[in-house]
Amino acid sequence: MKHLVSFAIILFVSIGVSSSGTDIDKMAYHNALDFTLVNKGFDDTTTPFTRLPAYLNDTLRDGHKVVAEHSAGIGIRFATNSTAIGVKYMLTTNFHMNHMADTGTKGTDLYRMHDDGSWHFVATTIPGKDSLQNKKYVDNLDGLTHEYLIYLPLYDGVEWIEIGVDSSAVISKPYIDSPRSNKKIVFYGTSITQGGCASRTGMVATSILQRQLNVQCVNLGFSGQGRLDPYIAEAMAKIEDVVAYVVDPVSNCKTEMIDTLTNYFVETLHKAHPHVPIFLVEGQVYAHEPYDTKQQIKMPETNRMLFKKYQELHEKYPANVFYIDRNNLIGPDGEGTVDGAHLTDLGFVYYAAKLKPYLEAVLNGTAIPFQDEIRELYK
Repeated sequence: MKHLVSFAIILFVSIGVSSSGTDIDKMAYHNALDFTLVNKGFDDTTTPFTRLPAYLNDTLRDGHKVVAEHSAGIGIRFATNSTAIGVKYMLTTNFHMNHMADTGTKGTDLYRMHDDGSWHFVATTIPGKDSLQNKKYVDNLDGLTHEYLIYLPLYDGVEWIEIGVDSSAVISKPYIDSPRSNKKIVFYGTSITQGGCASRTGMVATSILQRQLNVQCVNLGFSGQGRLDPYIAEAMAKIEDVVAYVVDPVSNCKTEMIDTLTNYFVETLHKAHPHVPIFLVEGQVYAHEPYDTKQQIKMPETNRMLFKKYQELHEKYPANVFYIDRNNLIGPDGEGTVDGAHLTDLGFVYYAAKLKPYLEAVLNGTAIPFQDEIRELYK
């Protein structure tokens, strides 16, 4: 047993630490703001890496303000011919959760574009204990110019971030417009939308869909704060180049909130963008719901209210308001969560797969699927 433990430690170290290549202390670091930020809804934010416009700071609840400062979904696009790539950044809170990996909470992911335009995971940063992170993703690259994407922390913010490359390498803004800058899908919701509890930052559903659909996906998920606040709808209505809105608030809302707030929220978006589809997403099936007699009543009751609001809104705006039911939303087997509610990477893959046909239809200009079947749900 001792030999097995020793072997495991050696294997872990050999995988986690590069034995050759560029010395991280000799890399040249470049301000990320010299390149291209993607998946942002607003330019007028307090810092470049926060998610809501600065004018809302005095309006937000304290809890809402905290999670709005998290950089969930935001990415940095660049191109380089470097043989090594690293990153240096300062966390705002150095946050830790017992049921979410630090790699997802406050790490960063590096992806590279292949020749066919698809994105592929390269490496993640494993955060150290201090707020200042200085990590190398990868070594011994081929020295040719490639397109890259870094995803920022899901449950923390960054004060600043720099990209490290060989001192002799060329690093520039991306040459390829991916994700497409003129097409944005705006996602509003709860901790599920924000990314709790993905194991790494590229595995939140918004980023999975961004890579699959080649559109910018704006993550406006706010853990514990997805309560259909009117001022959030009013801000979302100002985002340009929107091709769809996805609204998934049920997990943070009481039935009365769905009843009183949904219509204003949706109509605010519709008034600003009368030709943009708006999708209302049912609250998911919690793992304990089939066994918890109280939960068996609570979530379905709130979902029924959401469906009622959908019916009212769809009657007024039949070409623009659509519904996504919770069947298989986080998978068919109940194995998609870490705690019965918040999603694992598997759950996010399921969630993205559920939403993808609806959003593909929008992008392809075809009929939104499954609407006839959905209208049979609550007959």
